[in-house]
Amino acid sequence: MFGKRSEVEELLLEVKRVASNSVETPKAASPKVVPLRAAVPMLKARDGGKTDEYYDLKRRIFGFLVEIIDVSQLTKMDHDQARAEIRDVVGEVVAAKKAVISTAEQEELLEDICNDVLGYGPLQPLLANDEITDIMVNGSHPIFIEIHGKVRQTDVRFRDNTQLLNVCQRIVSQVGRRVDESSPICDARLPDGSRVNVIAPPLAIDGAILTIRKFKRDKLTLDQLTEFGAISPEGAQILKIIGKVRCNIVISGGTGSGKTTLLNCLTNFIETDERIVTCEDTAELQLQQPHVVRLETRPANLEGAGQVTMRDLVKNCLRMRPDRIIVGEVRGPETFDLLQAMNTGHDGSMGTLHANSPREAMARMESMIMTGGLGLPSRTIREMICSSVDVIVQTQRLRDGSRRITHITEILGMEGDVPITQDLFVYEIQGEDRDGKIVGQHRSTGIGHPKCWERARYYGEEKNLAAALAAADAPRVLA
Repeated sequence: MFGKRSEVEELLLEVKRVASNSVETPKAASPKVVPLRAAVPMLKARDGGKTDEYYDLKRRIFGFLVEIIDVSQLTKMDHDQARAEIRDVVGEVVAAKKAVISTAEQEELLEDICNDVLGYGPLQPLLANDEITDIMVNGSHPIFIEIHGKVRQTDVRFRDNTQLLNVCQRIVSQVGRRVDESSPICDARLPDGSRVNVIAPPLAIDGAILTIRKFKRDKLTLDQLTEFGAISPEGAQILKIIGKVRCNIVISGGTGSGKTTLLNCLTNFIETDERIVTCEDTAELQLQQPHVVRLETRPANLEGAGQVTMRDLVKNCLRMRPDRIIVGEVRGPETFDLLQAMNTGHDGSMGTLHANSPREAMARMESMIMTGGLGLPSRTIREMICSSVDVIVQTQRLRDGSRRITHITEILGMEGDVPITQDLFVYEIQGEDRDGKIVGQHRSTGIGHPKCWERARYYGEEKNLAAALAAADAPRVLA
């Protein structure tokens, strides 16, 4: 007649029994506790990972915590107060289960459960590590990370796919989005600006797939990129001048090549009295100017309505009296609207796109505009690109994991139906050292009077540009 007690109810009764015994029986006459170290496996594996017994105990504690404490109220408490509440529950359950664990292991268990309830579960310590640039979660299997340009497997994993999906939903709900069976693909961001992509079942067969592109807490500068060898000091000076004199810039490169990081660096040279409007799918840019308007796209709701595309945002920008328009990444027909903005008085506008060379970047812009169904001839589109974009900056991620700025290329115009470009600055690979690191040099192509010269003179930067080009003529070897 009566249903079988749930596991949580059994655990609750056991905790109550242990608590009553501790009150009624003096410590000196406490019931005999047989050491179970031989019978109960240690919760930590010898290789530093965690065993199934660890995750089983953690699951029991978490279920008990949900049963007796309102987790939604727990998240509203002060962190120390919430941690104290969770500590009490952990102690009670460990005593009830007679699990023989050390103080250090119990503290680690407490930390994991606090991360589950108050943070992002197993991801919390990975997010706190500034050396990690990417976090890749493939279901409840061990998590992969990228560190120093190389992908490595960690011993960190989620308890199960349910815990992983709960963390995914917690992340995307912070920016007003959702991920479930009806909307299994979602882009979002963390409070620090890190980019998040989630693809959930049924599209992901082995559990939810979570990818996080982390942003450093301290914003990188062009001088720091120079120290890392991404660009030489002379090339960095050329980029500074290009940013100052309001050239229209497109940054192209492959995935993970550092396009957004470089875009952030170039925005440092925008004057503080300019009004900047940014358009992004997920807000990542970290502009420091006082007058910045940040816009973000919006997916459709459950009824399929209410979607706001990147093109909608870029078109609306033109009515917002911007001095510069910055598009985080162009992926489609919004390229046409960005070029229109660049060609209608919004000098100094910038954007990024995926391409493997400056030439391919121009071809990509042409093809993305054609996908919009505007019916424009190819020649007209190419003329628009040549009249709108002044400079293409190419970034590349090399095979050793390092990132380099490989081209600073000007667009000169059209010769017949063919766009004409000239490289101001290039990176040449010379080989690799004993450790497998790429060795190369940044060098000038010897052009002493680039197309942007008149613009530099208008802004009083022609002497600095001439000095940078002259200094760049001497090759500089970078490891």
